Amino acid sequence: MTHKVLIVDDEPNIVISLEFLMDQAGYAVAVARSGEEALAQIRTFQPDVVLLDVMLPGINGFDILQRVRQNATWQQIAIIMLTAKGRDVEVAKGLALGANAYVTKPFSTRDLLAEVRRCLNTGQNHDARPG
Repeated sequence: MTHKVLIVDDEPNIVISLEFLMDQAGYAVAVARSGEEALAQIRTFQPDVVLLDVMLPGINGFDILQRVRQNATWQQIAIIMLTAKGRDVEVAKGLALGANAYVTKPFSTRDLLAEVRRCLNTGQNHDARPG
């Protein structure tokens, strides 16, 4: 089964590079460029992982994260916050709201892919390898 990744970001260059990266890694990819579009895509695309920016037009990433975690049918979706908002208080907020991981921009593509794989492994089976 091909895993699905939803990219939620309004910065075109980030979207293009993430789309390419996830596609090359063999994932089915969808994109949302606003908070409202993200919630609609989560409903219809039903992603396994969401790469979620904080600063978005409309509903911000923290609010989206909170809505996903409050919806019982979306509990298995892994959410990786992927944002320039990297102060300790913002990281703590994202993790407290239920993010599976918090990656700050600029990011290493290798590290991001490893994080996506880790989230998929821990979500699909309990065979996650340390490291």
